[in-house]
Amino acid sequence: MSDFYKKILENNKKWVETSLASDPNYFEDLAKGQTPPLLWIGCSDSRVPANEIVGAKPGEVFVHRNIANMVVHSDMNMLSVLDYAVNVLKVKHVLVCGHYGCGGVKAAMGNDSIGIIDNWIRHIKDVYRLHSTYLNSIEDETERFNTFVELNVKEQVFDLAKTSIVQSAWKNGQDLTLHGWAYGLNSGFVTDLDVNISSDKDLDEVYQLKF
Repeated sequence: MSDFYKKILENNKKWVETSLASDPNYFEDLAKGQTPPLLWIGCSDSRVPANEIVGAKPGEVFVHRNIANMVVHSDMNMLSVLDYAVNVLKVKHVLVCGHYGCGGVKAAMGNDSIGIIDNWIRHIKDVYRLHSTYLNSIEDETERFNTFVELNVKEQVFDLAKTSIVQSAWKNGQDLTLHGWAYGLNSGFVTDLDVNISSDKDLDEVYQLKF
C-alpha cells in the first residue's frame, strides 16, 4: 500500500475524530438527510473546492462538476443532478462557477488534439465561436483568456435557464435563482458576473444587458 494511500486513510480517521470532538452527533445528524440551499455546477479542477470557497459545511452544497463547468443539454449526468436538486431537494440557488486559468477553456482556444476530451471541448469551442469577433479583438492573450472564462460561465447560466427543469420550476412559481461566478486561483476571491436570473423575464433582460 502506497504512503499516499495510507495517509488519506489516516486523514479520514483524524477528520472523524475532530468532527466528533466538536459535535458528538455530527454524523448522526448528517445521516438524517440533506436540505442544501445551493446546487454548485463547477469545474473538475482539484484547486476549486466548492464547500471551502463559500465556507459551507457538509450538507449545505449539492455539487456537480465536469471539465470547464459546462451545462450540456444532452448530458444526462448533469440533467439528473439538476433535476434532483430542483425537484427533490428544492434548492433555491444554482450557481455555475468557472475559474480563471481553466485548462479546458484554454484548450478550447487552440487546435491541439488532446484525446477523447476533444469531444467535450467541442462544446466550449462553440462558446468561443459565438463570441469570436469580440474575443479576437482582445490583443492581450491573458485578458482574452480571462474574458473567455467569464463568457463561458455566462453562456452556461443561460443554457441552464433554458433547460426544461428550470423552465418548469419557474412556471410553477418555484423560488429558484441562477448565478454565475468566476473564481481566482491566485487570490481565492470570486467575481460575481452579474447574471442573476430568477425568471424568463430576468433571462431576457440580463441577456440583452450582457451581450
